[in-house]
Amino acid sequence: MANPVYKRLLKLALAVLLAGCSSKPVTYHADYTDNSSRRTNPSPVKKQVDQPQPIQQYPGNSVRQTTIPPVNHQVYQPEPTRQYPDSYARSPYANSYGAQTLTGTYANSTAARNFIQKMVRKHSFSESYLNGLFCKANRLDSVIRLETPAPHKGPWKSRLGSWTRYRNKFLTEAHISNGVEFWRNNADTIQRASLTYGVDPEYIVGIIGVETYFGKNFGKTCIFDALTTLSFDTYRRSSYFQSELENFLLMTRDEGFEPREPRGSWAGAMGYGQFMPSSFRRLAVDFNNDGRRDLWHEDDAIGSVAHYFSRSGWQFHNPVARRTSDANAPAVIELSTYKGNEYWRIYPNFKVIKKYNNSDKYAMAVHQLAQAIKQRYY
Repeated sequence: MANPVYKRLLKLALAVLLAGCSSKPVTYHADYTDNSSRRTNPSPVKKQVDQPQPIQQYPGNSVRQTTIPPVNHQVYQPEPTRQYPDSYARSPYANSYGAQTLTGTYANSTAARNFIQKMVRKHSFSESYLNGLFCKANRLDSVIRLETPAPHKGPWKSRLGSWTRYRNKFLTEAHISNGVEFWRNNADTIQRASLTYGVDPEYIVGIIGVETYFGKNFGKTCIFDALTTLSFDTYRRSSYFQSELENFLLMTRDEGFEPREPRGSWAGAMGYGQFMPSSFRRLAVDFNNDGRRDLWHEDDAIGSVAHYFSRSGWQFHNPVARRTSDANAPAVIELSTYKGNEYWRIYPNFKVIKKYNNSDKYAMAVHQLAQAIKQRYY
C-alpha cells in the first residue's frame, strides 16, 4: 500500500514544480543588436519620387528662389537635319541640274560619289541635283599641272635680287595710277569700310591691287571645275580642296549663284580680293545691303577685305614696316635686292597682311603699293 501512495505524492510534487517554472517571465535586452540569426521577411521597397530641390542661395545672389524640376529620363532623339525648301535654297538655278545617276568624267570616281553622299547627308542637298551638276564637271589638265609641277631641272635661280624681281611686278606706274583711280571711283565706300572696321584705307586698296590689279584680273577659270579637279584628280592637298568645294557649293546655294558661273584663279580664289570659298562664307559681307554677298562687286569686295583685316587683328593707324640698318634688331626681316640686302622692322599689322598670304615679299609689296597710292591720292 505504501508504494502506490508514494508514487502519487511524487507526481503531485513534480506537477507543482513545473507550473512554477512556466509562470516565470523571460526578459529580453533591447540593446542587443545582433539579429543575424533571426530570419525576417523584407518589407517591400517603396519607389522614391524625385522631389524638387531648392536652389542654394549665395550671398549677393539676386536670383529669386526657384526649384529644379525632377529629372525626366527620356530617350535622346537626334535633332532632324535642316531641310531647305529645295536643293538649292533661294537660287533660281535649283532645277537646272538633275540626274538619277552620276555620268560623265567622274562617273567612276569613288571619291566624287562619296563626296556627293556626304553633301546629301550633311547639308540636305538633293542627290539628283548634285548628280546632274557633277555630270557637267570638266577635268582641267592645266590645273593638275599647276598643282603638281614637274620636278625642277637645271640650276636654281639665284636668290640675289629676289625682292627686286617680286617688287617690280606690283610697284609699277600702272598699278599706282590705277590704284588712285580705283580709290577715287569708290571713295565713299572705302571711307565707310575704313571707319566701320578700323582699317587704314590705303591697305584695302593695296590688297585689291596686288590680288587682281583692281579687278582687271579676276581669273578666267571655272571655280567649280577647278575645285572638282583639285579634289578628285590631285593628291597633295585633295582633302583641303574637297573642303573648299564643300564651302563653294554652300556659298552658291546661300547666295544664289549659278554654280558653273563664278570665275577666278586656278586654285579656286574669287572676286576682287581673291577669297577662297571658306573665307567667303566666314568673312565676306553684304556691304551694299542688296541681300547678297558678291565679291565681284566693288562695294562688297571693299567691305569684305576690310572685315578680313579687322578680324585678323588690324591696328588702326599703326605702323606696318619701317626700314632699318640694324640687321640684328628684333622683328627684322631681310629682303634681297641686286644692290644688297634691305632690312625692315616689322610690326603686328605686317603679320596681319601675311595672314592673307604668308609671304614676307607679298606683305611688303602690299605695304609699299599702299603707301605709293596714298601719297599720290592725297
